[in-house]
Amino acid sequence: MYDNQTLQKAVVANRNLDQIIHNEAKKEQPPTHQLTIPDIAISLSPLGFIIGWVVFLVVLQKIRSFLDQKMVFPTNTSHKVPCKNCRFYSNNNYIKCAVKPCIVLTEEAMNCPEYSPIHKRFGSKKFP
Repeated sequence: MYDNQTLQKAVVANRNLDQIIHNEAKKEQPPTHQLTIPDIAISLSPLGFIIGWVVFLVVLQKIRSFLDQKMVFPTNTSHKVPCKNCRFYSNNNYIKCAVKPCIVLTEEAMNCPEYSPIHKRFGSKKFP
């Protein structure tokens, strides 16, 4: 059917085709010891997730502290008021002062006629 020359040419062509396919297959395969971009992305994704949550929580904390500072009104006169050293002062939420509850811890209490300091039993000396 086939003559010898045609058969030899087909065998040689087939071998050449096998060698070309084999060489191309070797070129297309990435080396196994190197990381590719998807491998790096997969390995760094948990780290990115954690960093993202940390940044979110820090921003949330900054917003919360900013709002807390706006809600609290600083008073500079409360440390000058003598009410906390008075014997009529009580740290009660309902009534702070038994004698003058309307002016307790305000600037008007600076000259309170009912002020009576607490007499402590022991002085400020420290015992050995």
